[in-house]
Amino acid sequence: MYGPRELPPSFLTTQKRETGGIEWIGHLTRAMANRLPLISPGIRAKLETARVARLATLDAERRPHMVPICFAYDGSAFYSAIDRKPKRVAPSRLARLKNIKETPQVALLVDQYDEDWTRLWYVLVRGEAQLVAASAEHRRAIQCLRAKYPQYDADMLADDAPVLRITPVHITAWGKI
Repeated sequence: MYGPRELPPSFLTTQKRETGGIEWIGHLTRAMANRLPLISPGIRAKLETARVARLATLDAERRPHMVPICFAYDGSAFYSAIDRKPKRVAPSRLARLKNIKETPQVALLVDQYDEDWTRLWYVLVRGEAQLVAASAEHRRAIQCLRAKYPQYDADMLADDAPVLRITPVHITAWGKI
């Protein structure tokens, strides 16, 4: 686990919004941003190169539900979009979206398995998820995802795709990081 942290220099761009003088960093107030868990350069490198994560949510009866997702990390939050890969139900009926509306607490597992067990690692992020509503943040998240996944740049991700933001509250890392 990592405790309160300073934001990385790449994320220290602040903006004053029309909010009565509250200072914002990205989509977070400065007070919220200072409570984010520390993500070391080693963990950040793993997150930037990892291709898949597993998102765990809880349904209304508190039963776990887990799905693999594509994701991007921008220094303060993780983003995942509902893309154009085949789904069994309409995007609005996906269990992960229904579950997050009911219970926003989620877990995100990013890991690597290798037959050489000295190379194993994982990063477990516990946080809060919600659908991104702000258009600037939505656009930025879509751009981050398209930059990481060439498939998304090839028409697999609509400009208006629903986007989830996962704000980390607690991070655990283990292994070869």
